[in-house]
Amino acid sequence: MLQFRPYQETIIEEGTKRLSRLRIILLAMEVRTGKTLTSLGIADKMHINSVLFITKKKAISSIKADYKLLNPSYSINITNYEAVHKVTANDYDLIIVDESHSLGAFPKASVRTKRIKEIIGSKYCILLSGTPTPESWSQIFHQFWVSEYSPFPHNSFYAWAKNYVNVTQKFVAHGNKANDYSGANENLIRQKLSKYIISFSQSQAGFTSKVNEHILEVEMKPTTYKLVKTIEKDLVYEGKNGGVILADTPVKLMQKVHQIYSGTIKLEDGSATIIDDSKGLFIQQKFQGKKIGIFYKFKEELKLLQSVFGDDLTTDLEVFNTTNKNIALQIVSGREGISLSKADYLVYFNIDFSATSYWQSRDRLTTKDRMQNDVYWIFSKGGLEQKIYERVLEKKSFTTKHYERSTISKQVDQTI
Repeated sequence: MLQFRPYQETIIEEGTKRLSRLRIILLAMEVRTGKTLTSLGIADKMHINSVLFITKKKAISSIKADYKLLNPSYSINITNYEAVHKVTANDYDLIIVDESHSLGAFPKASVRTKRIKEIIGSKYCILLSGTPTPESWSQIFHQFWVSEYSPFPHNSFYAWAKNYVNVTQKFVAHGNKANDYSGANENLIRQKLSKYIISFSQSQAGFTSKVNEHILEVEMKPTTYKLVKTIEKDLVYEGKNGGVILADTPVKLMQKVHQIYSGTIKLEDGSATIIDDSKGLFIQQKFQGKKIGIFYKFKEELKLLQSVFGDDLTTDLEVFNTTNKNIALQIVSGREGISLSKADYLVYFNIDFSATSYWQSRDRLTTKDRMQNDVYWIFSKGGLEQKIYERVLEKKSFTTKHYERSTISKQVDQTI
């Protein structure tokens, strides 16, 4: 018989009362505090017949295991975000939306968020997120907008922003200006949502785990640095075999330079190639004999890691948990809904531009009993990674504006 932790029982009781009254609630429970099981417990207390659980694909197996362990009275359909268009809306009494911050894009709702709104309608809804507003409190609007019982009566983000956002101007590409809607009024929003959000932290759960972050620099091959200089200067490069690298927009230039610094590049014809395995070899040698979880950003980086590690590397979580193999996961897909607690260390082959990716992925090692987590960032010497890291530490994403600033700064340093 499953035994909830005392704090989970308390949240289940309170969550059931609030959901019955308000029709929508957000469980803002930090990583590894058991928000999934808690939400399933609330559903059981609601005495409903059927639940739709929307989550990330990699989390489906663990949610099925929790459901089986709980053995509640209701039936459940667990689906991933990419498959919500296949869901029949009228088949469910309660919708649980895992990692609900992924609905938070603004000022316009994504196509996926609009579909989830159609499914939820007036049904009971539980939102789940350890980081509901990872970059801005403006990300909260569309999470509640999906329900007809949203505490915000506004039909659109723009209407909501008139009351809750200090709209300013920001510079975008080519010196143009656009409205910046990220300056939401946190205090005002918290007051409005006080009844709707149940928050719970790792410290409240008794977690004493400390995250130690280490930055290690790797000298890349001279040809890698030469290629970066060529791309930044000419915005195009044609290889001996006819392969073309085109960086004719600020976004493409930032992406190409960031990718090259870690040893791979995507060509204009859609193919990709490995140009420098220095980072991969460094990781293999540095962590030899250790079980590690590796996060990478670009798809070709997985092939680079596989070429270095061979059979010692898997992308399957079950294989990782039951063997001595290391695991490699793309940051965006692996940052949520999974546990890498079997790993000795978490190693970042590369870093994502998104602050959300940083704050969520670094907690994949955390468990209630683990006292210390060691996270290693592998940066190319002189590359973009350090600049991106400094930005996401501030819970801000790295953009073309910051890339342009870093490029100017580097040019100034080289002339002094």
